[in-house]
Order: sequence, then C-alpha cells, then structure tokens
Amino acid sequence: MDRYTPIFVNTSGKKCCVIGGGRVAERKIKGLLHAEAQITVISPELTPLLKQLHHESRIQWIDRSYRNGDLRGAFLVYAVTDRSEVNSTVVRDAETAGILVNDAMSSEHSNFITPSVVRRGRLSIAISTAGAGPAAAAEIRATLEQQFGDEYETYLEFLHQMRTEVKSRVSSPSLRSTLLRQLTEMNILEDIRTGHFRWWTEEEIGDWISRNQEEV
Repeated sequence: MDRYTPIFVNTSGKKCCVIGGGRVAERKIKGLLHAEAQITVISPELTPLLKQLHHESRIQWIDRSYRNGDLRGAFLVYAVTDRSEVNSTVVRDAETAGILVNDAMSSEHSNFITPSVVRRGRLSIAISTAGAGPAAAAEIRATLEQQFGDEYETYLEFLHQMRTEVKSRVSSPSLRSTLLRQLTEMNILEDIRTGHFRWWTEEEIGDWISRNQEEV
C-alpha cells in the first residue's frame, strides 16, 4: 500500500473499459455508473444484470474476447476475467499505453486499486485494508455506515449551500474561513437527527452572515 497515493479520480464522461462480464465486473461497473463514466464491457458472456444495463444503453458491450487495441482511448481499465493470462495481457497493454489499470486477480500487478466506499451524498469515505481481506473491509464499512448515517447527506448539502452563499457575499478569504468554521461549530447535525432542522431562507442566510461578520 505504500506505493499507492489515495486520490479520487474524476471519470465522468471518460471511457472506461471492463474486460470480463462476471460478478466482479458487476461490482466495478456499479461504481463506474455512479461516477457517470462511459463504460465499455468486452466479454463473450455477461451476467443477467449486465445484459439488462446493456439493453438500457447504460453500458456498451463488445461481445467477444479481449484483443490488442481494445483499450484505445480508454482512461481507466478493469481486468476482471477469470483467466490470469488474459488479465496479465490487459495489464501489459494498458501500462504500455499509459492507462490506469486494475487486475482483479492481483493488486501487485495493478497501478490503482478500488477501495470499499461509504457514500452519503457529497460524503465519500474510502476504506482499504492493504490486502488484509475483504471481510475486514466489509466489517469496517458496516461500522462506518452506522456512524455516518443519512443525516450527513443533508448536513453536507447545507454546508455546500452556505459555502456558496458565503463566497458570493463575503470578499475577504480570512472572513469566509471564519464564517465557515463557525457553521461547523453549530448543532446542525443534531437538529437533523432530531427532526428540528429546516433549510434557511435567503433572508435568514443574509442575516446570519451579517450578524456573524459584525462579531468577528
């Protein structure tokens, strides 16, 4: 794991190839769909779910085995067949072309890995156990899912709205930072959890910014 840099990569609108059409491919494709990638699956067989996604035009399907040249134009590739020699060929071709590639059979042969992720709207928490095992990652993910409930989606949408308003109304960067820090010190999360939260009106936002600017 020391050779990996944790980052979030924008795949929206980018061509992403998945070589293989089984259950592992399903998991990878679900993540890519969430990230709005343009997905091409190359495999002589697909699971029923992937066939349905193809029928709905949510993924492109090339109905055959992998061939050299199939990665042309790809931003990112998953090699998820059940044949190690095919995956190794995909990895070699991708690395030659300078494309990000993940071998589902071997993280050692991958130049990126896909962590387990907890999502709550704008919040994404990535989990990796550095090869300790999927069961450990699943256990940690379950704990985090309980700790960070659906209230965080509303909370972060509120913070995003307020950050946008503060940036448009306050010119001083230092004052903006102070106001945004004050927001995180309020009991917004608790109000959401107890059902007492309501979205602020434009007038209430303006009053809060004006009042807190005077107190800084």
